[in-house]
Amino acid sequence: MWQPQRGWTTALTRHSPVLQLNFGVVRWPERGVLAVFGELVRGHRRRLGFTQEDLAAKTGVHSRTIAKIEVGQIATPRQTTVRLLADAFALAGSAREAFFEAASESKSAPVTPPQSSPNMLPAHASVFVGRQEHLRSLDAGDNQAVTVIGGTAGVGKTALALHWAHRVRDRYPDGLMYINLRGFDPAGSAMGSAEAIRRFLDALAVPPQRIPADPDAQADLYRTKLAAKKMLIVLDNARDPDQVRPLLPGTPSCRVLVTSRNKLTGLVAAQGAHPLPLDLLTFGEARQLLTHRLGAARVASDPDAVEELITGCARLPLALNIVAAHAAIQPQLALSALAGQLRLSRDRLDTLSTSDTPTTDVRSVFSWSYQALRDGSARLFRLLGLHPGPDISAAAAASLAGLPAEKVRPLLSELASAHLITEHTVDRYDMHDLLRVYAAEQTHRHDSDAQRHAAIGRILDHYLHTAYLADRMVSPARDPLALTPPLPGVSPEHVAGYGQAMDWFAAEHAVLLATVDHAAATGSDTHTWQLSCSLANFLNRRGHWHDWAHIQQAAVVATQRLADPSAQARAHRLLAQAYTWLGRFDDAYAQLWHALDLARQSGDPIGQAHAHYSLSLLSHRQDLPHQALDHAQQALDLHVAANHRRGQARALNSVGWFHAQVGRHSEALAYCLESLVLHQELGDRAGEANAWDSVGYAHHLLGHHADAVTCYQRAIDRYSDLGDRYHEADTLTHLGDTHHATNNVHATRLAWQQALEILRQLDHPDAERVRTKLHGL
Repeated sequence: MWQPQRGWTTALTRHSPVLQLNFGVVRWPERGVLAVFGELVRGHRRRLGFTQEDLAAKTGVHSRTIAKIEVGQIATPRQTTVRLLADAFALAGSAREAFFEAASESKSAPVTPPQSSPNMLPAHASVFVGRQEHLRSLDAGDNQAVTVIGGTAGVGKTALALHWAHRVRDRYPDGLMYINLRGFDPAGSAMGSAEAIRRFLDALAVPPQRIPADPDAQADLYRTKLAAKKMLIVLDNARDPDQVRPLLPGTPSCRVLVTSRNKLTGLVAAQGAHPLPLDLLTFGEARQLLTHRLGAARVASDPDAVEELITGCARLPLALNIVAAHAAIQPQLALSALAGQLRLSRDRLDTLSTSDTPTTDVRSVFSWSYQALRDGSARLFRLLGLHPGPDISAAAAASLAGLPAEKVRPLLSELASAHLITEHTVDRYDMHDLLRVYAAEQTHRHDSDAQRHAAIGRILDHYLHTAYLADRMVSPARDPLALTPPLPGVSPEHVAGYGQAMDWFAAEHAVLLATVDHAAATGSDTHTWQLSCSLANFLNRRGHWHDWAHIQQAAVVATQRLADPSAQARAHRLLAQAYTWLGRFDDAYAQLWHALDLARQSGDPIGQAHAHYSLSLLSHRQDLPHQALDHAQQALDLHVAANHRRGQARALNSVGWFHAQVGRHSEALAYCLESLVLHQELGDRAGEANAWDSVGYAHHLLGHHADAVTCYQRAIDRYSDLGDRYHEADTLTHLGDTHHATNNVHATRLAWQQALEILRQLDHPDAERVRTKLHGL
C-alpha cells in the first residue's frame, strides 16, 4: 500500500534486484473483546474531552496502562482498573454492565463502542446565588431557539449559562456542546466560526475523512448533523453577530445560549434571538454570595464592613469572588481590616483600561488580591499574562516560570484558591480576560525586558520541543529538524507512543496555533517555521487543513526572512501539501515548483526528492498515474544519489504502487519487495506494514493468490500492533478480494465482515463500498 498520509514529506527509495522471500505461516489477528474494550474506553474518554493524562489523574491508573488498554495490549484489565474507569466515566445501569462485560475474558459477542452524546460543558461554580428572574426566563424559554445573555465583563454571564445548562441537562438527550469564542481575548486570539464548527464536528464524532475542506460545506455538515437532534449549545464570549451566525443550528429542536459583552442587536433583529441582559448583583445577592463563601456568623459580625466590601467590589461577581477567596484564607482577619485594605489599594491605583467595566474598584480588588500572594505565586501570575494561548497546562506553566513541575503546582493552587485562575479541566488552567490584562500590566511594571523576553523564549521552546518529540511519535521516519537546545528552565513534556502524542496535540491544538501566530508576530522566525513543521502531521491526520495552510503561510514568510533555502523549500512544500488536501491544486503546483527551484539552487538533492514526491501525490490526487509515477521515479533517483535510506524505503513502495496502477505488475512486485526489506532493516514498522500490503497487492494482480494472502495477513498483524485501525480494515478488504478471486466464499465473507465492522466503528465512508461487496456475495 502506498500511504501518502504517513510521513509523506520524507518520501522514497531505490531499486535493486528482485528478492525471493520465504513466506512463513502467519497468525491471523483476532479482533476479540480486548480490542473492543479498548475502543470503548477511548470512546468514553473522548466523549468527555479527556486526554489519557486527564483520565490517569482522575482514576489513579497510569497513563501508559490506559494507552495499552486502548490498543488492546493489556491481556486482562484488573477489575479495580475497570471500576475506576467506569466511575470516571460516570457509567450506571446497563451502560456500566456493558462496560464490565466488555472487559471480561469471555469471548462473548463484541460490544459496539459507544456512540455517546457529547458533553462539553465545563464545571460550573460551586456557589451560585441570585439571578432567579433570569433562571425563570431561561426555564420558560423553550420556544426561544437563541438566547443572548449580555452584560459587562465579570458580571457572571458564563456562570449563569453554565449553571442553567447543568440544571437542565436531562432535557437535552442528544448532548450539550460548549465553546469559548474568546471574543474579547486581550491577546487578540478570537476564535473564528470555521474553527468553532470544526471543533463541534469533532465533538459530534465526525471522522476527519468525512469532513469537507470547504468551510461553507463544513457549516452545512454541522447543521445536517444537528437536524432533528435535541441539543443545548453554549456559545460563550461572542464578539459580534457575524461570529455567531454560522454556529446557529437552524433547527428548532436545538437551544442556543450566547454570552457576550456586546448586545448583539443584529442577532436579535435578524435571527429573532431573545435578549437576556444581566446587571450587577443586588446588595442582597452580593451579601448572600459572601455568606455562602464566608459563613453566616462572620458576615453578621460586621455588617458595615460587609457593605463597604460590596461597594468596593461594585457588586461585580468576579470581584466579590476574589474578595471572598482572600477573606477565606485569612479567617483570623476581621472584615473591617479587609475593607480597610481595599480602601487603601483603591487610593493608590489608576483605573483599569477597559471601557465597559466598573473599572476603579475592580482593579483595586485585583491589586489587593495580587499583593496578598507570595512572591513566587505573584511572579507566576504576572508571567501568565504573557502566555499566548487561551489556557495553559501545569507542565507548560512550569517552563514559563522556569521551575520544576513539583514547585509550580503549589503556586498554581494558590492562584486558583485566590480565584485569579481557574482549573477548568485536570491540570489545565485559564484566566478571565480582565485578569489577563491586569497580569500583563503587572509584568510590564515589575519584570525587566530581559525577564519577560526569557519567559516568552521558554514557553516557545516548551511548545516547540514537546511538539517535535510528539511528532516523532506520530511519524518516526520523518526527516529530523536541527533544533536549538531549549533555554534553561524548560522541561519539554514526555509523550509515550502514537496515542499519547495525538492526544497531546489535540489538547494543545488552540494553544499551538496561537503560539505560532505569536512567534510570527514577534519575529521569532525559527520557532515559527519549526513549530509549524512539527504540527503538520497532526493537522493533516485530523483534517485541519485550513489551520495547516494558515500556519504554513506564516512559516513561508519566516523562512524568507531567515534566508535559509532549505527551510524555505520545506515551508513551501508543506504549504503545497495543505493546499493539495484543500483541493487548491494550482496553488499547490506553484508552491512545489518554488520548493523544487530552491532545493536545486541550494544543491539539496533530498529537498528535490521531497518536492518530486509531493508532486507525485498531487498528480495522484488528480488521477494522473503516469505523471505520478514519473515524479516518484525522479524522487527515487535523487534519494539513491544522496544515499538517503529512509527516503529510498518509502520511494520504492510508492514507485512500485504506481507501477501497479499503470499495469506493470511485475515491476511493481520488484520495487515493493525491495521496499519491504529496506523497511525491515531500518526497523520502520509502519513502512513495513505498508510494504507488505503493496507486495500482497502486486501478487494479487499477478495471480499469485496464496502469496498475496500471506502478505496481507502480515500487513494486518503489523497494523493491528500499531493500532492503525483504518489501514488494517483496508488490507482486510484486499484480503477478501483475493479470497474472492479464488472462489473461497467463507474466507471472503470473514475478511470483508471484519473490515466492515472496523470501518463502521470508525464511521468511514469506505464502509459502504465493503458493504456492497458483501451484498454481492
